[in-house]
Amino acid sequence: MKHLLSLCDAQNQVQELLDLAMRFKNSQMEEKPLDNKTLAMIFQKSSTRTRVSFEVGMAQLGGTALYLSTNDLQIGRGEPISDTAKAMSRYVDGIMIRALKHEDVVELAENSTVPVINGLTDLEHPCQALADMQTIKEHKGDFKGKLVFVGDGNNVCNSLILISAILGMDMAVACPQGYEPNIKILKKAHILASRSGAQIEVTSDIKAALKNADVVYTDVWVSMGDEEEEEKRMREFMPFQVNQNLMALANDDAIFMHCLPAIRGQETIAEVIDGPQSVVWDQAENRLHAQKAVMYYLMKD
Repeated sequence: MKHLLSLCDAQNQVQELLDLAMRFKNSQMEEKPLDNKTLAMIFQKSSTRTRVSFEVGMAQLGGTALYLSTNDLQIGRGEPISDTAKAMSRYVDGIMIRALKHEDVVELAENSTVPVINGLTDLEHPCQALADMQTIKEHKGDFKGKLVFVGDGNNVCNSLILISAILGMDMAVACPQGYEPNIKILKKAHILASRSGAQIEVTSDIKAALKNADVVYTDVWVSMGDEEEEEKRMREFMPFQVNQNLMALANDDAIFMHCLPAIRGQETIAEVIDGPQSVVWDQAENRLHAQKAVMYYLMKD
């Protein structure tokens, strides 16, 4: 694995990355393994967890992280991403980018001589999915259960589909018609699932999807870039709000997950996200450990 642009890039390393993440979390790794290494962090979108977890993680690994918004770079004035990649590769040991378009991350990687990490695009969010699977392993012990994603088939959903298929975990996506996950991602996931034994399904029947669910996962209904559709989305997604009634359709010991930020009263409610079944703060913490594993794997000499 030279870059982490998609979970497909890591299909043979996912378990190793999860093991590394747990070792980092349990302080079982060498100190400062990325001493004197530098990570450039390019942000085309605002961030809380991505910025803080990468910056803190790099410091804990002994390296330095540089925060760069598009206003700080010539990209904001029209410099080609390819030129930015070629120049930046001469200065740093790795690049993390949180981008508007997945194509920009691909172009950056194609022109970079150092590892590139996808910190989020409109298509995928691989670092989030790694942290999510670390959290599921901590709370459930393995990946033999069923993960149900409720809501918009967005970038987070796409990455969860891929990583579930890689690890052999059954997954159902319950979404309104017209908001299904990316068809190319689904095709890739079905190929991966045929090898691992995972069952991947997409349905608008939320009750059927939640039957035997061990993990119930949701995300915001209006992602960055979808603001013009907000009123329409509010109407169409309301039946998919993860409240107590929907949680009752899952297994009694099901856990609730959300990648954050959350809007209480929309995709979920306070009684669920702040309730005893919620593991969202473990998820948030595990972004730090999962990303340290990724940076270590890609940037260690």
